Amino acid sequence: MSTNNVINYGWNAEVPESCGYIAPFIVDLVGQYQPKSVLDIGSGNGSLCGLIAKMHCYVCGIEYDQAGVEHAKTTYPSINFYNYGVQDNPSLLLEQEQRNSFDIVVSTEVIEHLYSPHLLVDYARNVLIKEGKLIITTPYHGYLKNLALSVFDKWDDHHTAHWEGGHIKFWSIKTLTNLLETHGFKVIKATGVGRIPYFWKSMVLVAVKSAE
Repeated sequence: MSTNNVINYGWNAEVPESCGYIAPFIVDLVGQYQPKSVLDIGSGNGSLCGLIAKMHCYVCGIEYDQAGVEHAKTTYPSINFYNYGVQDNPSLLLEQEQRNSFDIVVSTEVIEHLYSPHLLVDYARNVLIKEGKLIITTPYHGYLKNLALSVFDKWDDHHTAHWEGGHIKFWSIKTLTNLLETHGFKVIKATGVGRIPYFWKSMVLVAVKSAE
């Protein structure tokens, strides 16, 4: 019987196309907060962790795809990567890392692939310091972009129906904010990245862990 889980997303050493417009924005955003420690949830082949490490703060990554973890370890041997998913117990990571928490959690273009997206938010909350920050990106959806997709008959391409492990959740700033704020966070920033405003390729939300 199939578990209907995708365990191989085809990761290799190539940098994802989305990294070209998302990664510089995220690195700059992380730098503004000057964290001592960062966790990347859904670290893929490790390319974002590699960029964050250049800021001389500690970074590690978790990735459910074993092939992604192996590529990351080979490319960035000085960074710790773990074969964990958001469904796993975060205490396992903290134990292996020999730490109690992280200052910042980043997760780029991951939550749209998850059947149970709240698990990502809960995982982040459980590993963050008090008032730690979650920086999360996902493809943007808003009225003007959705209208353009309809006018130009692009929904079939956009829905990635033939992509193994493709997008199964389609978020707006409102719906993602609601998810974050019902799971222990307060959104303090919401913007877009890539392309012109309100036709953004992706959106970026920054949320602070609320008081216990």
